[in-house]
Amino acid sequence: MRVPQSWSKARLTLLILAVTVAAWLIAVTLQREEWIAIWGGFIPARFTFGDQGMTFAPFWLTPLTAALIHAGFLHLLFNMLILVVCGRPVESVLGPVNLFILYLIGAYAAAAAQFVTGPDSATIMVGASGAISAVLGAYAMLFGRNKVKIRNPRLALWLNALWLLVAWIGLNLVMRVVARGGAIPGTEGGVEVAIAAHIGGFLVGIVLAWPLLLLRYRKA
Repeated sequence: MRVPQSWSKARLTLLILAVTVAAWLIAVTLQREEWIAIWGGFIPARFTFGDQGMTFAPFWLTPLTAALIHAGFLHLLFNMLILVVCGRPVESVLGPVNLFILYLIGAYAAAAAQFVTGPDSATIMVGASGAISAVLGAYAMLFGRNKVKIRNPRLALWLNALWLLVAWIGLNLVMRVVARGGAIPGTEGGVEVAIAAHIGGFLVGIVLAWPLLLLRYRKA
């Protein structure tokens, strides 16, 4: 499948971009990045141990609020770049409604995967990379090219998707090194990469890409 070139069919992608950037700018302008990260970030231990008398966003909502919070400009820039590169062609093919479904489920799948790997963890997970991983996974299935020289084209496509996932996580790890120490004020260790969240979101993308595509054109 050829990657579409039109921006006119990527309005939801641009809307997500605008809302996410606006949320970051508000946090920076108010100088409340740390408080907002604690309030709206996804914290697995909240489900396991409760809120301990502290005030947070509703736990069920935090996979979405966390996607609007970023640990510094580089974190935001990197995520939005991947969103634009992959979101435009995916939205052009799946349509805005299905892209919204994909992004929403991706955010929750990422949070669920992160919870499973550490249900008692108090580490704050922020950033849109889990939801974007779902978009990336769909991109891999819809537009991936079979670079692996094997006879089974479906297996080659899955291997190509696996390579893209490894590259995506690797780039995030590089970003962590580059951005170390430049994260949300009051936190330690700079940007932490939630690898389980990336995998969870990506798996949702590769699983839902074709069903969502069929759903759109079945209604056409």
